Amino acid sequence: MSALFLPHRPWQCAVDDALASQALRVAEDVARRLRDRDALLAANEAARAQTHFPKTIYWEPWGVAQGDAGLALACAYFDRCFPGEEWDRIGHAYLGFATQALEGARGMPLGLLAGLAGLAFSTRALSGGNDRHRALLESLDAHLCGNVLTPVAALSGKHGVAVSEFDLISGLSGIAAYLLYRGLDPPGDVALYAILDALVALTEANDDVPHWYTPPHLLAGEGMVEHYPQGNLNCGLAHGIPGPLAVMALALEAGISVDALEEALRRTADWLVRHRSRDEYGVNWPTVVPYRPGGQMGSGDLDSSRAGWCYGAPGVARALFLASRALREPMLGEIALEAMEAVYRRPIPMRRIDSPTFCHGVAGLLQITVRFAHDTGIAMFNEAATALTEQLLALYEPQRRLGFCCIEPEGNRVDQPGLLDGAPGVVLALLAAATSIEPTWDRLFLLS
Repeated sequence: MSALFLPHRPWQCAVDDALASQALRVAEDVARRLRDRDALLAANEAARAQTHFPKTIYWEPWGVAQGDAGLALACAYFDRCFPGEEWDRIGHAYLGFATQALEGARGMPLGLLAGLAGLAFSTRALSGGNDRHRALLESLDAHLCGNVLTPVAALSGKHGVAVSEFDLISGLSGIAAYLLYRGLDPPGDVALYAILDALVALTEANDDVPHWYTPPHLLAGEGMVEHYPQGNLNCGLAHGIPGPLAVMALALEAGISVDALEEALRRTADWLVRHRSRDEYGVNWPTVVPYRPGGQMGSGDLDSSRAGWCYGAPGVARALFLASRALREPMLGEIALEAMEAVYRRPIPMRRIDSPTFCHGVAGLLQITVRFAHDTGIAMFNEAATALTEQLLALYEPQRRLGFCCIEPEGNRVDQPGLLDGAPGVVLALLAAATSIEPTWDRLFLLS
């Protein structure tokens, strides 16, 4: 049997016993610092003074990325890794702060990382499959599923969209990731099928330009219009087409399908394969592919790629691997493995993930690596997991508030308490590498 299509097997520690013990000691120390909400809020205030990017520092209690909901999700996994240490109680306290913040809130976003889908994800993870928080989950699901048809309808028939309409972070792909995690029961079934239909239609094209192309007036980010005056096509797992690819693949593998889903998977995977690039180390992907007049695609912006979860080869490779498995097409998986080999060959400075954190740091690459190790049984991934775990441990700073900090592009260190860009995400990845407890939380990032 191909290594790409191994049957499911129990989760195993990805590193040797000595390194696992070291990682567990560090993870437990940092986790203990996450028990005190007042200390986390103090760290968040300190981060406001430390950062060079003040818009990135905030605290939304209901949010998974930077809020109490993210801590509740982390506590659900800590409770499995460190039984008997009251992590369940602490997680429920964080969930309480998250839900209290909903009272009186208006216009709550629906998305996964900063909206109701993420809060529902954390609540379900913390509930552990029993009836705890049943009323809360029913309320969240009813609101989410009842309102998601509006953005689905808004996307219908469009050519040229903002990435926030379909991406993992705040768009339909992230909401679908939660609905897959939830299971195909009413009212989630109708919502999930509607999203999948919308994503299938989004992958179609006009004159070889996919509908998910982003025109200049919908580009987000400073300087984007100047760099891409005709618009672009986003290649990142966090914000681009790999998100829909991954969620469609996971749905198909779970036996959930809609009309033309397999064709959409192939079409999207083929687009990513055609637009891969190469450097001296091997396969890579640009952050975006510029659109040129006349329907031509540019060569991409390889210089701004990084070897992270959010952008770059690791996230794209994982999405292609999931598509390979769902479609039973080894060629796609082989390209994914080739891309990961290239990632590990690149010198650490060239990976451009100096921060230990998850989104665009070492922890995200480690989590993708341990998933590949589990799914393929290929020794290369265990060797890479060892090197990445050692790299993370070298970035541990016990004298800092949270033990790990976010390192900004200029090297500035920020005591970030949020899951996506802070210490909690590092702990989750270390535990996934160093324990035999499956990290089911990584469906949040469309890795499983």
